[in-house]
Amino acid sequence: MKKNAGYLAALRTLMKEHAIDCVIISGTDPHQSELPPLHWRGREWLTGFESENGTNGTAVVLADKAYVWTDSRYFIQATDQLRDTGFEMMKEDGPDAINLIDWVTENVKEGQTVAIDGMTFSISWAQRLEQELSDNGIKLNDRFAPFDSIWPERPERPKNKLFVHDENIVGESVDSKMSRLMQAVKGELANAVLLSALDDIAWATNVRTAGDIAFSPIFVAYLYVDDSRRILFVDKEKVSVEVDGHLRKYNIEVMPYETVLDFVQTLPKETRLLIDPEKTSRGLYDNLGCTPVFGGADIAKLKSVKNDTMIENVKTAMRKDGVALTRFFMMVEKEYPSGKLTEVGLGKRLREFRLADPSCVDESFAPILGWNEHGAIVHYEATEESDVAISGNGLLLVDSGGQYTYGTTDITRTVSLGTPTDQEKHDFTLVLKGHIALSRAIFPKGTRGGQLDVLARQFLWNEGKAYYHGTGHGVGFFINCHEGPQSIRLNDVPTPLEPGMITSNEPGLYLEGKYGIRTENLIVTRQYETTEFGDFYNFETLTLFPYDTTLIERGIMTQEEIDWVNEYHAKVYSELSPLLNAEEQEWLKSRTQKI
Repeated sequence: MKKNAGYLAALRTLMKEHAIDCVIISGTDPHQSELPPLHWRGREWLTGFESENGTNGTAVVLADKAYVWTDSRYFIQATDQLRDTGFEMMKEDGPDAINLIDWVTENVKEGQTVAIDGMTFSISWAQRLEQELSDNGIKLNDRFAPFDSIWPERPERPKNKLFVHDENIVGESVDSKMSRLMQAVKGELANAVLLSALDDIAWATNVRTAGDIAFSPIFVAYLYVDDSRRILFVDKEKVSVEVDGHLRKYNIEVMPYETVLDFVQTLPKETRLLIDPEKTSRGLYDNLGCTPVFGGADIAKLKSVKNDTMIENVKTAMRKDGVALTRFFMMVEKEYPSGKLTEVGLGKRLREFRLADPSCVDESFAPILGWNEHGAIVHYEATEESDVAISGNGLLLVDSGGQYTYGTTDITRTVSLGTPTDQEKHDFTLVLKGHIALSRAIFPKGTRGGQLDVLARQFLWNEGKAYYHGTGHGVGFFINCHEGPQSIRLNDVPTPLEPGMITSNEPGLYLEGKYGIRTENLIVTRQYETTEFGDFYNFETLTLFPYDTTLIERGIMTQEEIDWVNEYHAKVYSELSPLLNAEEQEWLKSRTQKI
């Protein structure tokens, strides 16, 4: 077994000491972060199923068995990384999915105890678990926090300095945001709010940091707001002189991060505190002394709808990103014949091209660069062990993005190096047709992403092919690359798409052991027209970089699809060419010729 066998044994010893028969370990933190700081990445440390980008998964450990539930993006990676660790992978989506809570209730006996660390599970999830366990005569211990005991080298909470995000770029002051925030709070029949989600807090305060969470400029904190007080619970050593002045300007008090539990215990009963049960921890909820009000959907929507200033600045970020990508792919084409390029090396070079622009603070996630069969691993991360040379014929999938002060980018391009096969071209074109269909959608007000999702999948389904990840996720504004509440996916998400929401458009196809294809742009919902039937919306494409036209099978494209590609490429050249030198302009011109 791998080195984590000793960690697993230590956990089981602790379970026995506390009369625990089964422990469930989340992959997140007290803020339900998609990518938690290292301090809270105990599930990855314990199981060995990990990556720089983080991995989605929940571990279940019994006295003689151990499992990790994960989604279809990670099936191949998890199968490999969990081999000989004592953990077995379980599928949480797809046709062979097994529900974790159902499995636990079926495999733990009546009278036994299941334990969780309530600080790292949401209220909603913990309540579902507790109800199922109770119905089956199983006890729940929600205060089991093993990692301080069994993880001696556990990293401390991050202490990075904060900085102010220029309000000229944001286009809205903190006072304005707080006013809209409290209006939303009162609309949900509450008189105060506690924000736990780190992206919500960064949005509300116009404050950012670098380093608390990889690839996202958000920071570890809680934020309490009512009509008379605004309190930021954050480690005080993180507050720079600049940020202190900014917070004082907007009457935001600073209290130590760890005092938040004591604070909520002292809130009077008449305080109707709005908390989002999907984003707030069960542990914090257990400490409330006031009256909780479950909600928060309107607050999430405030952040998801970008104002005109933000959208114009995102367009600036897209131009900068397009320049970096032009230089990167030019380099790939020039150096590819040497046989010296590797996946890991390309990732480093891509980072250098992006960060050459001073407004790029970081990548928005660790780049996914998959050559041939590695492209079929949806969230592949090249490591020194998995790294391969880029040589011969094949497809290179590059999924990457940047955190610019002007906005967040996320783009995927699949390119052919060498001579593509007819099947590669056919599959690429099926994916592109779905991508175009979604880009061209016109839909009435109130439409949800799930109602548009089939547009991107239809051409694959017609040939008995499919992908199982979402087609589109919301994107933050110099916050998280993945943001809610809107999305475009098979399962229905109740949030309608509204003007100002930025969402990805990324259908794909993955043939294990052969190649992967994904094509991704960011799109913003716009007002299209108003008729006697009401308001209609469409999408404006924000991303600026060409598709690999050598992979397009023109014969299965409609004239409307061909026209769309040609118009898009004309826009790409028009927007990027003034920012490029003569050689770069010539390269881009050749890649944006009409098909």
